[in-house]
Amino acid sequence: MTATLKPDLSLAAGIVRRPEAALPAAAALIAFVVLFIQPARSLALDWWNNPDAGHGLLLAPLALWLAWRRGLAPDRKGQMVLGSVVLLGAVVLRYLSGLAAEIFTMAVCGLVIFAWGWRQLLRWWLPTTLLFLSIPWPALITNALALPLQFQASQMGAALLESRHIPVQLAGNVIRLPGHQLFVTEACSGLRSLTALLSLGVLVGGLWLRFPVTRLLVLLITIPVAIVINAIRVFLTGFLVFFVDPKLGEGFMHVTEGWLLFIVAFGILALVAWGASRLESLIKPERADA
Repeated sequence: MTATLKPDLSLAAGIVRRPEAALPAAAALIAFVVLFIQPARSLALDWWNNPDAGHGLLLAPLALWLAWRRGLAPDRKGQMVLGSVVLLGAVVLRYLSGLAAEIFTMAVCGLVIFAWGWRQLLRWWLPTTLLFLSIPWPALITNALALPLQFQASQMGAALLESRHIPVQLAGNVIRLPGHQLFVTEACSGLRSLTALLSLGVLVGGLWLRFPVTRLLVLLITIPVAIVINAIRVFLTGFLVFFVDPKLGEGFMHVTEGWLLFIVAFGILALVAWGASRLESLIKPERADA
């Protein structure tokens, strides 16, 4: 039998009985909208226009659906002081550091704590994490990660090409083949696939695994999988350029190759999650993390 999800109307009923109780919540909500409407708009534009942030178009609605599906905790209790402190901290960081979308999730968490308390935020840990992952990483972080990932992909790809007896000369993120040059650009650093796989790792672990340890294991596995898959993509690009046609190193075929390898990476992640779930089945049910 499938349980029917029903909306929790206790908060609305309480507001109807005591309208004055809604004043603090209304004030907090209005302040949130006024202070964060521009960051929210910028975030939506980033999701739509920035290829590195496009995953937010999927993650944000999914986070909202998961929060609704999880519902409100029976023992929830609004913590106005703590929620206000978190909201105030978000506002201060917003204006002192010039951050916008990066503080949006912190402000949302402050609203949840204000209305329903800390326990509700813990109950919504999965949608909250997905919402956080939907926020584009600050340029400071992406710039710090992209270049090392480019060099790593170049080195591993060049090593794989040499293993196939292809003459290779590596100079930073440039792979020189006889008559051809491959540039491992920032878009080919693997940062996009790493972000997407991290989000999938969190989602798979939250939905199908019960123990924090196995969830963390799946999440950690996504990092080497993303790096290795990206190195294989560099290798295949060089292999096809050298043996088949230089045009295969760019355009539609290059993009298709990336999508196919991402599907392979997701298959590996699903296999690891299945193995983790089998491991969990050997552990006593009373030790499961609800």
